Amino acid sequence: MMRVSRMAKRLLLVLFLSVTMLTAQAQALTKSSANNSWPKQAIRIIVSFTPGGAPDILARVLAESWQQSLGVPVLVENRPGYGGNIGADIVAKSEPDGYTLLIGTVGIHAINGALYEKISFDPINDFTPISFLASTPNVLIVNKQLGVNSLHELIQLAKAKPNQLTFGSSGVGTSLHMSGELFKEMAGIQIRHIPYKGRAQSLPDLVSGRISMLFDNLSSSLPLIKAGEVQALGVTTLKRSHAAPEIPTFAEQGLPGFEAISWFSLMAPANLPPSIQKRLNQLTRRTLNNPDVKARLLAGGLEPNPGSPKELSKLIAQESAKWSRVVLQSGAKLEQ
Repeated sequence: MMRVSRMAKRLLLVLFLSVTMLTAQAQALTKSSANNSWPKQAIRIIVSFTPGGAPDILARVLAESWQQSLGVPVLVENRPGYGGNIGADIVAKSEPDGYTLLIGTVGIHAINGALYEKISFDPINDFTPISFLASTPNVLIVNKQLGVNSLHELIQLAKAKPNQLTFGSSGVGTSLHMSGELFKEMAGIQIRHIPYKGRAQSLPDLVSGRISMLFDNLSSSLPLIKAGEVQALGVTTLKRSHAAPEIPTFAEQGLPGFEAISWFSLMAPANLPPSIQKRLNQLTRRTLNNPDVKARLLAGGLEPNPGSPKELSKLIAQESAKWSRVVLQSGAKLEQ
């Protein structure tokens, strides 16, 4: 039998380790190259609500900008239903390759986990945070035939007619629904919730008088308010909106501390490669920090404020704690 010397064994070990290291480096370079070559195909942004609302507006702003800078199609796909859960589920179960993204909302990521008995995805762990996009006050608008001109007058009417007045929202579990629940709790009134799939269905019912009032994103309802078709009673932020400074806050009208903001984010499936996460964050910041884009969004009631993934994760944790308490106090519980 042939004996292998100690020196030869050492040489073989060194050779083996060298080959292993080179293989690992080659694999890392291949993966890095693949990530750096993103995007190679069309990107789709899922909006979990009907067209025309704030999530849809933001998605189309991003799509228009990215399509020009990236040279690939960027498609916006509306998949409404179950308070945003249908669209979110699609993204949660997609490949983490940067080609399927979600316009996240406070409802999807901070409310629905507490509201729904069964949910087909984890609102936090099944997603990679990319960036905060923008926020908008919610606004309470009423049918003009209701005959109220202030929040105080509405509260008095609701107390005189318990469970006879109705409030609409763009869906169960949305921040608009929770705004109504918080309003009921803080004002000590009983009004019935009428959920819709989106604002496209709820606004005609408000104007016609089929529902008494509606919580909506200010950015969505501002044109109707300015046209005088509906009466705005208050915004749900602690400060008045730059887009409509004439509308008082709930806090100013006897409900101190009342705050319910609709916010929107960009999310991807969990385990997105960090290089693609970074690239998407950069693209988002560049788009929303563009002076023309920023001015257009502000004029429409949206306040853009892109940030880091870490900042977004912190916000989601804080909002989840807040709205879980509201859901618990309201007693609302749903099955999907």
